[in-house]
Amino acid sequence: MSERYEIRVAGSGGQGVILAAVIIGQAAALMEENLNSVQTQAYGPEARGGASKSEVVIARGEIDYPKAASPNLQVILTEKACDEYSGDVTPGGTLILDDFFPSEDLGVDAEIFRLPIVKTARDTIGREIVTNMVALGTAARVLELQGLMKPDSIRKTIIASVPKGTEELNCKAFDEGYRLMKEKK
Repeated sequence: MSERYEIRVAGSGGQGVILAAVIIGQAAALMEENLNSVQTQAYGPEARGGASKSEVVIARGEIDYPKAASPNLQVILTEKACDEYSGDVTPGGTLILDDFFPSEDLGVDAEIFRLPIVKTARDTIGREIVTNMVALGTAARVLELQGLMKPDSIRKTIIASVPKGTEELNCKAFDEGYRLMKEKK
């Protein structure tokens, strides 16, 4: 890992992008991961349906600036967020997009994955509200391959972070997202 690793999760209000980033940040700070992390967020004035992004910066040392300037990993859930943020990806980074976006060339130097994130939450899990957990599963696979975090650390943080009684549903969605990405990478 270089000095810092930047992650952005973007979509629209109501998709849980802030919770997804909070979970990544908390998982990074677990003793077994021993990373420093800081999480920031921005969302439009219309909470539900408005533009929303959440970022996490993780590092083995001190974090001198809390915002992601050039994310190494982006998970983007809406076309509007893709238009706004995909160009920020660091050269050689990873861009995970929901597969309902047009498949035109984005003109970025990144490894691009188009996965059925929203469709998986809606059709496989049966609850679109867990789109963020499917997205988190895709990110977990990338973070694992980068040698940054273990999926189990993220899973433990999910269990500690979601409302009681929804742990199984959220973990199932996370596992499906992880599986989607594992099939690709």
